Amino acid sequence: MNPLILRVEALRVAYSGAGANVVDDLSLELALGDIGCIVGASGCGKTTLLRAIAGFLPAASGTIQIGNDLVASVHHNLPPEKRGVGLVFQDFALFPHLRVEDNVAFGLRRLAGSERAPRTRTMLELVGLAAQARLYPHELSGGQQQRVALARALAPAPRLLLMDEPFSNLDVDLRARLGAEVRQILKDSGTSAILVTHDQQEAFATADRIGVMNAGRLEQWDRPYELYHRPATRFVADFIGQGVFLPARVIGSGRMAIELGELKGNTPPPCDPGCAICADGARVEVLLRPDDVVHDDASAQTAEVVRKIFRGGDFIYTLRLASGREVLALVPSHHDHAIGEKIGIRLDADHVITFPHS
Repeated sequence: MNPLILRVEALRVAYSGAGANVVDDLSLELALGDIGCIVGASGCGKTTLLRAIAGFLPAASGTIQIGNDLVASVHHNLPPEKRGVGLVFQDFALFPHLRVEDNVAFGLRRLAGSERAPRTRTMLELVGLAAQARLYPHELSGGQQQRVALARALAPAPRLLLMDEPFSNLDVDLRARLGAEVRQILKDSGTSAILVTHDQQEAFATADRIGVMNAGRLEQWDRPYELYHRPATRFVADFIGQGVFLPARVIGSGRMAIELGELKGNTPPPCDPGCAICADGARVEVLLRPDDVVHDDASAQTAEVVRKIFRGGDFIYTLRLASGREVLALVPSHHDHAIGEKIGIRLDADHVITFPHS
């Protein structure tokens, strides 16, 4: 396992006069060479966390360690310029009067001229902009400007790169493509990074580890696959991806009955307040993802189409069950059913996400 590049332990951050902690008892670790991403709704504290790691905000308690260096604690706050971090902002912050190559070289002023030019060329080649070296920022597309900002941040070879909503000013399609490109650039350069975003798809395209923040707390810090398939809390299950919760009843060891049939999975205790184990008859709630419900004309179980979203290769149908509850179903695009039409469905869940009855 790679050594750690970042360790945050029991961190609390509060703005002066704000009262409550904006970041509250937060801990995470990032391995050298990995890309981490913090997601969450506006106001959850994700940008505050990034600013604390960068050194712009002091720690009210807890510690931040970058590499082997303690950079923040209650009694110690290393200045940002001494932490060895690079920064990429959502507005790119390029100098409009400087050419692309001069923007990238700006962070290399401490190097001799003989070293600066080769390093600048290497960075522009890394981000695929060597041919645009003599252009000005206004002559580039938004995606190209973002890559210039990335090259400038990477040029001094920071120990850790911090990116705050770096793609938010770009259109949706470009964000998804650039996220994958940035991941490859960071991997090629061996740079560790923390990215803050509100866009889940951006996070999944870029990160090795994703953290979900809620009201200043880190609900889960894990691999993208685990967040989607094994959410640690109901908040994470509800926040990541799409899905609905259906009431269920335990009918045996790892077996649950829901309106659509029987499911098998691991049922976490307690199911009800004061219940030590999930006994037969205990109430739980099951999270069903769209791919857990399959369209099947031969099925006797039917549901009414109440909404649909066409996505090119497939539809996301919202289906109303006999009870009035609704589920989502991922259906191939050649199955184009009308609103109000009833279609056959069946369960096809290979694992079950279960939570105590709320």
